[in-house]
Amino acid sequence: MHIVYILKCGDGTLYTGSTVDLTKRLREHNGLKSGAKYTRGRRPVALAHQEKFKTLALAREREAEIKRMNRSEKLKLIADHSLKS
Repeated sequence: MHIVYILKCGDGTLYTGSTVDLTKRLREHNGLKSGAKYTRGRRPVALAHQEKFKTLALAREREAEIKRMNRSEKLKLIADHSLKS
């Protein structure tokens, strides 16, 4: 499975990415040098949202869609998802 995720950074900003191993990627974002440059200076980060896809192409398409959203649209997506969980 391919996972698209949104992180809430320590400074309140949001970061969107994709991976096949979310646990490993979160560990990288929070502690290792291999985390995204954006999140390195904004630790700690916490998972705010995730979506699973069968193919890399679908995941990348959704990641790009989320990245085009403004902050309020991303926050609504996070809130709507948390209500369904």
